[in-house]
Amino acid sequence: MPLPPENLLAREASPYLRQHADNPVHWRPWSRQALAEAEATGKPVLVSIGYAACHWCHVMAHESFENAEVADVMNRLFVNIKVDREERPDIDQIYMAALAAMGEQGGWPLTMFLTPQGKPFWGGTYFPREPRYGRPGFIQVLQAVDKAWRDKAESLAQSADALIAHVDAQLSANAGKTQLGPGSLTALAEGIGGMMDGERGGLRGAPKFPNTPFIHTLWLSWLASSNQQHRDAVLISLEAMLSGGIYDHIGGGLSRYSTDAEWLVPHFEKMLYDNAQLLRLCNWAYAATGKKLFRTRIEETIDWLLREMRTGDGAFAASLDADSDGEEGLFYTWTRTEVDATVDPADFDRFFSLASPPGWEGSPIIFQTADQRERSLQEPERVRTLKSALLSAREPRARPGRDDKILADWNGLAIVALAECGRSLDRPDWIEAAQAAFAHILAARAQDRLPHSILGPARLYPALSSDYAAMANAAIALFEATLEQDYVATAGALLEQLDAWYRDEEGTGYYLTASDSMDVPLRVRGDVDDAIPSATAQIIEAQVRYASLTGDAALAEQAYLVAEHAAGRIARQAYGQAGIVNACAMAIEPMKLVVIDTPEAPRLVPVANRNPDPRRVDILLTVGTEANRPLLPGNVMPPVDRPGAYLCTGQVCLPPVTDPGELNELLRRR
Repeated sequence: MPLPPENLLAREASPYLRQHADNPVHWRPWSRQALAEAEATGKPVLVSIGYAACHWCHVMAHESFENAEVADVMNRLFVNIKVDREERPDIDQIYMAALAAMGEQGGWPLTMFLTPQGKPFWGGTYFPREPRYGRPGFIQVLQAVDKAWRDKAESLAQSADALIAHVDAQLSANAGKTQLGPGSLTALAEGIGGMMDGERGGLRGAPKFPNTPFIHTLWLSWLASSNQQHRDAVLISLEAMLSGGIYDHIGGGLSRYSTDAEWLVPHFEKMLYDNAQLLRLCNWAYAATGKKLFRTRIEETIDWLLREMRTGDGAFAASLDADSDGEEGLFYTWTRTEVDATVDPADFDRFFSLASPPGWEGSPIIFQTADQRERSLQEPERVRTLKSALLSAREPRARPGRDDKILADWNGLAIVALAECGRSLDRPDWIEAAQAAFAHILAARAQDRLPHSILGPARLYPALSSDYAAMANAAIALFEATLEQDYVATAGALLEQLDAWYRDEEGTGYYLTASDSMDVPLRVRGDVDDAIPSATAQIIEAQVRYASLTGDAALAEQAYLVAEHAAGRIARQAYGQAGIVNACAMAIEPMKLVVIDTPEAPRLVPVANRNPDPRRVDILLTVGTEANRPLLPGNVMPPVDRPGAYLCTGQVCLPPVTDPGELNELLRRR
């Protein structure tokens, strides 16, 4: 049945797609029917990929997609498909890889032209409506692509075949396994360390992204080898981010990136995944250094998360937009007059600064100098009062739009962060918030299968392998925080579903999409990191952690095999797959800590909680426990008649520790 000649996005659940529902463009959501329309009409496909919080997506929408003249050309020459990259990262990965293969810089909005079979033959990112920025105008682009399609159809089809084959080989192919060893982590960390900005943190140059997988690599390198330079690179990066304009000093939370090399001018969108990963990094940094900055930012960011990102059902929304009333950063920036009308100017200047750097067209951005940061940590009550007044004054402003869709994998990251920070800082309310989010996502399952996205009553099935891995890791983190055995069983069930629907034919890895996903041109493996670790990295971590937790030797072998093959696939391109290198390091030497303690007056458990380690799985038991007693490596049952802590690395366990000071020293030893 032919699709009607009209915009079909109003019935979609994605807030991003609904943002385009009133465009005069005859948008279709991604579907087999839309590609069939292209086949039937002989038109090429224009696919536009973006997300709700994307500033340049909004710019292109206002300039071109809301323009009747542009829409007329699009409707006449193309079948037009809109994709929310957060709903369909599987589609986004394919066409982003195709753009990279063309030698183009990636980004969003992603604008790709496809054959009716979904094979890419040309593309780019943002195109202005009129020629500028050294770019052709969008109508010129549309007309040139149409002419090429009509005049050089055979040549374009051959190019598209070659390009999709290249992408298939890059994202989907198998590879021989590589023997795992610590050298891969060491080499990657040395390479990353050489690219770091020693003064301002992050990678040298601009723009600056948090790039959590890289920072994670450096932290693991320090844990494994006591490389002080790698530790310092992480701490310098965090301190600079948490002082700069990229951090929201009034409301808490981190923006997606800074456009400059100073962490000063943010791209103001706030993403759930960035802040979830920031919380874990700050938690590790606080445990290692005791610096108040890290604890303060954990508390502020979780306050923001619970205040502004939690949906009515307890899970977390995907993002906050960069724009308010069509202006980037309007909600977050302040004029001097606005500040002075709200708080004592001298008080503000004691702790904060305002900056209007070259090229920034909005109101000034709040940041802290190093001295102001230190003063604010020494006078926390005074700063809290100041921030409270500014936050109250900010509340009536036009708020940035919130993308309310609940993504299972991003929520999994947030749940892990809340559970770990709740343990470390003794905040049971944070652990309860993590439990509520986990329960909501599990309740959305249909026929025992997770959705990828939830928005009100709408569900997007099937989930991606990253969703199962992230939620399995979340279940394990909740078990560590609560000791509730149901979480262990749930993690096991999620990993069983992962095997059932995503495992490859050889049993050596997993695809990003399920075996019954019928609308993808390719089944990719999900090896490539985005702003978060890849699906493959999260799968290896979940399998290793669950095998360590339960003593499941068969699963430990499976995880090691998956890690070996993943390492083989990325042997020549580790920088884009740092998450896999990090996960392989865990597979080589999984760490397990079993602590038996008295619940009335625990002496050892608080020490374990205060010393988080991303390589470690913790099992905390009460003296006298008989049910669900964990096995140490070698099927050794630890005695539970007295307090003691057992730290095992790989198959080797150290002698039990009974003194809190000795345990603290052991867990902090590198």
